[in-house]
Amino acid sequence: MAVCTLNSSFLGFHQKSHQPPQQPPQQLVFLSGKRWGSSKRERHSSLSNTACVITCSAGGQQTVVIGLAADSGCGKSTFMRRLTSVFGGAAEPPKGGNPDSNTLISDTTTVICLDDYHSLDRTGRKEKGVTALDPKANDFDLMYEQVKALKNGVPVDKPIYNHVSGLLDPPELIKPPKILVIEGLHPMYDSRVRDLLDFSIYLDISNEVKFAWKIQRDMAERGHSLESIKASIEARKPDFDAYIDPQKQYADAVIEVLPTNLIPDDNEGKVLRVRLIMKEGVEFFNPVYLFDEGSTVSWIPCGRKLTCSYPGIKFSYGPESYYGHEVSVLEMDGQFDRLDELIYVESHLSNLSTKFYGEVTQQMLKHSEFPGSNNGTGFFQTVVGLKIRDLYEQISASRAKVPVEAAKA
Repeated sequence: MAVCTLNSSFLGFHQKSHQPPQQPPQQLVFLSGKRWGSSKRERHSSLSNTACVITCSAGGQQTVVIGLAADSGCGKSTFMRRLTSVFGGAAEPPKGGNPDSNTLISDTTTVICLDDYHSLDRTGRKEKGVTALDPKANDFDLMYEQVKALKNGVPVDKPIYNHVSGLLDPPELIKPPKILVIEGLHPMYDSRVRDLLDFSIYLDISNEVKFAWKIQRDMAERGHSLESIKASIEARKPDFDAYIDPQKQYADAVIEVLPTNLIPDDNEGKVLRVRLIMKEGVEFFNPVYLFDEGSTVSWIPCGRKLTCSYPGIKFSYGPESYYGHEVSVLEMDGQFDRLDELIYVESHLSNLSTKFYGEVTQQMLKHSEFPGSNNGTGFFQTVVGLKIRDLYEQISASRAKVPVEAAKA
């Protein structure tokens, strides 16, 4: 007989009972950074009305949790689309649910936006004089409780922050998926949530590039003035520097986006230098390398096998130190003219965790319309997606051995 735990909606009620053995599937959870929320009282009230869920331990199997942190407008949504594509299936909002839900669900993945854990709606933040980046505007206790529950295979009633109205909508039921992505502003801010992560990523967009992107988007698409864009960036900067940016020191992989070094004094942000910073010594994660692992390499691949228009393409690779951690850094400066030729670059990289020759190139061609598909942002997002798939498979295999070895003992 298996000993099971009766969980009553996070209210601290745990009762032991005997139930037939169950074998919950291996699950993967990703943390994102959009926010949901009704008031804490309303959320706990909704939880108290939830039916109890009985779960049984199956040899230590539980959901794998991955966190993705970045500021607003830094490419989290595009990265999530590339990542879920690697696992297969189209990610869509919950069927029959709130049309303004931030959650995306596919056959194997669920993407949760940590904005849903805002404790204050738009009006409340304005009244208290805080931004969404400020921890005081977010409910980290509930975030921790629900991520932990999902990691352990327990469904939760997750709040919804409505980005259209700025209000806190009623919660939605989230069942533990094979892959749960939680992405947003604060997945690594709270140490309790951070300790639940099996892998973490930070998208680090430099101020120069962020400013250029925001001008392109807000002036061209939303009709904002240059002055209003500058004011918006400056208003967010103190909280970003205090609460968001420091999270990158905890990340297992950082995608850093900088102005190009190939064009002197470039300020348009159209040609980018992108660095993939990979922490050494992370379990189930082997950093990608160029030519020779651990060496320092500089490579200009333009020529007969790779078409390059001005200003060209330059790759570099080597060991560095990042916030006191040993890391390997792969860098790409410039952009591709023809994605089908990317396979030439792919063939010179090792530890890509592909299933077949040319898989990175295939993924890039499949999503050629996504932002960043002609430069290092899309390239490295795709590479990290494949590494996460490999990490998930390794974790799943290692946990599957536990009940077998226990039975032999």
